[in-house]
Amino acid sequence: MAELGERARAATPEEAARAGDWVVVSIPLAAYRDLPAAALAGKVVLDTINYYPFRDGRIEVLDSGRTTTSELVQEHLAGAKLVKAFNSISDFHIPALARPTGATDRTALPIAGDDPQAKASAADLISRLGFDTVDAGPLADSWRFEPETAAYAVPYYVDPAGIRAFWAQVSEGLRTGTPPQTPPPRRPGRPAARSTAAHPARRHPPHTHRRPRGGLTPDQPLAGPAHLI
Repeated sequence: MAELGERARAATPEEAARAGDWVVVSIPLAAYRDLPAAALAGKVVLDTINYYPFRDGRIEVLDSGRTTTSELVQEHLAGAKLVKAFNSISDFHIPALARPTGATDRTALPIAGDDPQAKASAADLISRLGFDTVDAGPLADSWRFEPETAAYAVPYYVDPAGIRAFWAQVSEGLRTGTPPQTPPPRRPGRPAARSTAAHPARRHPPHTHRRPRGGLTPDQPLAGPAHLI
């Protein structure tokens, strides 16, 4: 908690859910049913969750492509307004790449959601944290910036070849159910402009079977405190 600053405090998921205007959910997908649905009703929830079968176990509705991770979480959090965000960038790149509004090297992050006002509100928070946003569409299209897509992680690394090699190991892990053995290179990131972050995925991850549904368009940002679960 000390690394987060004096205004941060630890709390239970219920307490965090009730306290925040925005709530950031960052947990393994396997635990999504433990999220306090009643406490999150009406809240804008920023969903950072990715599906890793070697960690989460196989989930048939995701492997078959019938739904996306965020649609699955939204189904559980029926009263919340879910926005997929921050899942495609490494945690250590967030403070390294944050820039003020108008900076020429400001980075863009993709987001997706079914509620336009919730997306606008999330985009406003993300802008305050130092990033532009690109609207990838509804939650059904949030797979576009999940693992093994062009917009996932790689655009923010200074060594794309090194991180692609790492994600090749992750891809193999996704297919075989074994975790990768080599950690990703923790080097300072490089800014990714809208044109880079918004590059639509031309292939789908091996655990989904959705097809691209058109390009991405810039989001128009708009609207207290954010809390983390």
